[in-house]
Amino acid sequence: MNVVVLGAGVVGTAAAWYLRAAGHDVLVLERQAAAGMETSYANGGQISVSHAEPWANPGAPLKVLKWLMREDAPLLFRLRADPAQWRWGLRFLLECLPGRTRCNIVQLVRLGLYSRAALQALRRETGIRYDHLERGILHLYTSERELAAAARPAALMRELGLDRQPKTPEECVAIEPALASARRLLAGGSYSAGDESGDAHRFTQELAGLAAARGARFDFGVRVEALFAEGDTVSGIRVTRADGRPDTVRGGAYVLALGSFSAPLAARLGLRLAIYPARGYSVTMPVKNPAAAYTVSLTDDEYKLVFSRLGDRLRVAGTAELGGYDTAINEMRCRAIVRRTLELFPEAGEPRQARFWAGLRPSTPSNVPYIGRTRFANLYLDTGHGTLGWTHACGSGRALADIVSGRRPELDFAFC
Repeated sequence: MNVVVLGAGVVGTAAAWYLRAAGHDVLVLERQAAAGMETSYANGGQISVSHAEPWANPGAPLKVLKWLMREDAPLLFRLRADPAQWRWGLRFLLECLPGRTRCNIVQLVRLGLYSRAALQALRRETGIRYDHLERGILHLYTSERELAAAARPAALMRELGLDRQPKTPEECVAIEPALASARRLLAGGSYSAGDESGDAHRFTQELAGLAAARGARFDFGVRVEALFAEGDTVSGIRVTRADGRPDTVRGGAYVLALGSFSAPLAARLGLRLAIYPARGYSVTMPVKNPAAAYTVSLTDDEYKLVFSRLGDRLRVAGTAELGGYDTAINEMRCRAIVRRTLELFPEAGEPRQARFWAGLRPSTPSNVPYIGRTRFANLYLDTGHGTLGWTHACGSGRALADIVSGRRPELDFAFC
């Protein structure tokens, strides 16, 4: 089948790889000049199955209210006269119910374990390199209250087969010696030895090259404007070429993997996707003192930050700002990330050489992505992965390739 994939971020590129491996002719349309140039460009770098507690949980509403007026808040709703934002917010509140949170954790862990295994298999098959480290992920807590609140979801994750073990402050320092200078701040942590880290941007570009070598085609500089439908079938895509020339692209099937921009495009077909952009930030700085710099990837749940070591670079990413499609960098939020990094690792990085970045995470209220079919017979979804696009990309792409090929995915997941 001729399959057109819309979007060449890490999710769309992984989908293209697995679709091509399944024998389909694949064309990828991407508005940027290369793969992985938007949300996948400078993300947190974690393959974090253990990061499976959704933003929407029983403790979230009170925190969101407390953070409303804080410009540096970990999760900031920047309220706008935007019906889509308000609809998303109401559904977010529904997902905060304990039963819904539990259900969403189950979905995220299942997809995460499957996806991590798929990535490892891909790495063995291709030898792909992307500054990856297999040293696990350590969740650290500097608040006794946050540590206690994390115990129940972590226990559920262990029931589902994820090795996320509680750790004392001393054990945290033993796992990551660079935390020694912050020992006085630590309340405890949990460690998932099977989790990984790596450069999502490099991975995406390397995988795009591998897919192209196997026959997938990538058409860059192409802006997707609209999908056309005839009855229950998508008949084509209206695009604008890099030179401004309008064009129509046709295929046998279509995969919507445009991240935050999936929702407005789908809405033109009458499909309402509960995806809203959450602007996230990252800071990248060179290692200053290798002895003081972390090599184990870390998650600071209280501040909603993740830390990854990418060769001789430190990547710290996180926070979320729900305020529309603007990607302008709020320097105050980036400076807050730098302050927290230096509080935990005073000599690790060189803040004067820090590079700031912002990208739009395609977030659903539940954090569970859309993978699978739509009411249109030849239109498929692989979108809405939020903060876990890098973690879930390979599993999503592999499962989607099964669905497009008429096979049942191996994964027990609530597919569309």
